[in-house]
Amino acid sequence: VPEGRRYAWDKQSTYVKRPSFLEGFTRSPKPLADVQGARALVIVGDSVTTDHISPAGNIEAHGPAARWLLAQGVAPKDFNSYGARRGNHEVMRRGTFANIRLKNRMVPGVEGGVTAHQPSGERLSIFDAAERYAREGVPLVVIAGKEYGTGSSRDWAAKGTLLLGVKAVIATSYERIHRSNLLGMGVLPLQLDAGKSASDYALDGTETFDIAGIAQGLTPAKQLTVTATRKDGTKVAIPVRVRIDTPKELEYYRHGGIINYVLRQLVERSVARS
Repeated sequence: VPEGRRYAWDKQSTYVKRPSFLEGFTRSPKPLADVQGARALVIVGDSVTTDHISPAGNIEAHGPAARWLLAQGVAPKDFNSYGARRGNHEVMRRGTFANIRLKNRMVPGVEGGVTAHQPSGERLSIFDAAERYAREGVPLVVIAGKEYGTGSSRDWAAKGTLLLGVKAVIATSYERIHRSNLLGMGVLPLQLDAGKSASDYALDGTETFDIAGIAQGLTPAKQLTVTATRKDGTKVAIPVRVRIDTPKELEYYRHGGIINYVLRQLVERSVARS
């Protein structure tokens, strides 16, 4: 075992890789900003589970995670599972929304980790679409139905969502722990008015989304409006409630997630002691 005060990262390892969560870390949190010109990465229905969002089973032979592993010299027989490779964010973010039973309403009749890039309409894997949006400087949202994130608690369902560039999730309702996990990674959970769903607003994923009122300051349960602009230029106002339920959760979100929050607390204590 290597000795020393810090972990010696093995750059050749395909199981354990230094994560990217703290890239661009600053001593103070950046000001909160509104979301402008976002695109929907996926639109899903009710009871989407954490396994739909971040599967733990075998790695699909032809998906983005498989392509990455092949590029690292890993043979298909050694792919193993997402659960076994959860220490490697390059694998896990490629596996986010890669469940072969996921039904994304942006691509009717198709199951699996596929979406339609906008405005081109080109069908891509969800990971490849997210990478293209990142190059284009386009933020992303996820639109979901009731009990989003139901099932077993799974940290990568929130971590992978963040690493794909998703700024907010807009859902009819949330599973309690997954809502908390999203906030813990700096992803804003927004809840539609009671009984409302994406279908009520006839959203199909070709819209752009603006979320105003974040930059001026958030409070627990604050009411915001999401403005969806359709291809023909018409606008739809969608009332939502911020599912930040406590002042402490607000602090986590303001810091960009609990990892940044805790690290900044440690830095401040260290400075104070010195």
